[in-house]
Amino acid sequence: MSNQSIETNKLSEIPLDLRASAYVRVRKGSWWLRLTTLFLVDCTLLSFAWVLAGYQSSYGNFTWHTLNDYLPVLISIAIQIGSLAIEGIYREGQKRYDYLNIIKSLTFAHGLILLICFLYQPFVDITRSRLLLSWLFSTLFICSGRYAVNIILEYLRKQKKIVRSSVFIICDPQDHEQIASFVKKEKHYIVSGTANANSLDRYQRQQTLDQLNQLGVTEVFISWDALKNRMFLCWLFQASGIQVHIIPMELKPIYRNVEFNKVGGMPCISLDCPIITGKDFWIKRICDFCFAALFVMLTFPIYVVIAIAIKLDSPGTVFYKQTRIGLHGKQFKVWKFRTMRSDADKLQKELEALNEAKDGIIFKIKDDPRITNVGKFLRRYSLDELPQLFNVIFGEMSIVGPRPLPTRDVDKFSEHHFIRHEVLPGVTGLWQVSGRSDILDFEQVIALDMNYIENWSLSLDFEILLKTIMVVLKKEGAY
Repeated sequence: MSNQSIETNKLSEIPLDLRASAYVRVRKGSWWLRLTTLFLVDCTLLSFAWVLAGYQSSYGNFTWHTLNDYLPVLISIAIQIGSLAIEGIYREGQKRYDYLNIIKSLTFAHGLILLICFLYQPFVDITRSRLLLSWLFSTLFICSGRYAVNIILEYLRKQKKIVRSSVFIICDPQDHEQIASFVKKEKHYIVSGTANANSLDRYQRQQTLDQLNQLGVTEVFISWDALKNRMFLCWLFQASGIQVHIIPMELKPIYRNVEFNKVGGMPCISLDCPIITGKDFWIKRICDFCFAALFVMLTFPIYVVIAIAIKLDSPGTVFYKQTRIGLHGKQFKVWKFRTMRSDADKLQKELEALNEAKDGIIFKIKDDPRITNVGKFLRRYSLDELPQLFNVIFGEMSIVGPRPLPTRDVDKFSEHHFIRHEVLPGVTGLWQVSGRSDILDFEQVIALDMNYIENWSLSLDFEILLKTIMVVLKKEGAY
């Protein structure tokens, strides 16, 4: 079997998009057990604190007869649990046992309860002595409960070898032992294996991911040197429900939301994994399909008018279909309204010497002689791109993403350029709203694509769409 066919087979095993989960799944690990345990313990202790405070403040005459007796308890517990959650007391790591933050959260919660009592009296009637006792008992019980839970977990992990997370380390060979020693200081981790940096190479990462899934790994530690320019792998791990921790060996910019903490005294950057993996990507795909289908139906008369204008302006077809490189390097036909002469592809070879791009990867000429009169108008307002909504409907493209390039451009790629093919290509993207055709250095294009992939979110897509509308109306960088 040839190397090309082997690479094709490996690519076919990779999920649809590195941001997408192969199927909807819950994040891996025993986080749900810890969360449920802490939540139930806190609710029980807060209820007991409130009952005890009521009993003490009423000198033993505390009764439960009406809704007004139960309502303050439910409100108090809900506010205190919410305050603890907002402060991050239920998250993983040592913050769960940050007693100072627990006291601050419960103090804020009782201040909020006092405000509610003032605003909604007499529906919520709580005496000052009861509120003060509730605060004292709540802080005492919650801190004691967290300490007790921590002692029990330490015992189970050390003596019973349970309630531990299986982790994997990816770094250079000389760093395996050192990083593993740091990780093992955290008693709730079991190191299931290690791998070298080349396990994250473009054609080996899927095999590495399969190995992690077979081992039941829930978290992975990756040295910064091993990552190099492969930050997009964080999406691939998260789509499998595996939390990523990056061990910083040098300082470089990170475009994702991260949390800095320590693991066994070793500084570590953690990228949190969502509870439901890949949900944002599938929301994006559903929105893409619905928006594209609705837009095509509503603007169909515009399509007809443009088609007639093209036929009257110059001989040739209405649509221009060009082979472009999409997801995982697969070829597909991009649909556009024809804006050039029918022999434009043949003439391009004669015009290569006039290419204004610095590195020659992309082909741009400001006054391209092949463009027709109607084509100039269509390009000025980006109307020639409208048929690509059919590519979106067919699932070959997204509304927002890195622009797909012709095979002529991709053939000149360096290895680090192929990151563009790890996500669905788009009709518009950061490149289009950051200068469009005025950007002639392909390394700037790659930097924008990296920024988009690493920092992707639904809100970022929406922001790019709004900027695209403004850029089109202002006719910036279009030719």
